[in-house]
Amino acid sequence: MSEEQSQDWSQLMEQMNEAVADSIERNVEAQTAMMESWTGAFDGSTLSEEEVTDGIEGYRRAYEVWMDTAEEMVERTGDAVEGEDVDAEEFRDLWLQSANESFKEIMSTSAFAAANGELVEILMEAQQEVDDVTQENLAQLGMATRDDVVEVGERLVELERRQHAVEQKLDRIIEELE
Repeated sequence: MSEEQSQDWSQLMEQMNEAVADSIERNVEAQTAMMESWTGAFDGSTLSEEEVTDGIEGYRRAYEVWMDTAEEMVERTGDAVEGEDVDAEEFRDLWLQSANESFKEIMSTSAFAAANGELVEILMEAQQEVDDVTQENLAQLGMATRDDVVEVGERLVELERRQHAVEQKLDRIIEELE
């Protein structure tokens, strides 16, 4: 092997090592984030036993996806060591695909749906509290609140309805007088 081929090989192996290390690091970060969000979904949750079981099964399927990808990464690394032309981006693509598949496994569970439902409910309650405080603060500052504007709008609609009724009566009276 010539010096140039040796340098090319060393450079390729360095790129492969960096790609593998980067892929493994991202994999660990993704798994950690997934587990944190997954366990966080169960904190204070009122999930049924069936939903919890379904959630655990979904996580098991997601874990299998990660492990299958790890095995494929080892195989592709071995292929590269044996001289096969393996693109470093292939490693990234494998992890991205496995992340999508594993998240899909978890997000398709009834536990995920129930936990998200609870989260949406909590967020809606928090939004209502913020709205209430905002309305109170605006009222204390002497500014029109949303409730004030809605009330004025309703009164305007009622006034327009009454005006229209009065106009119709006037038109009938004028017709009678002519």
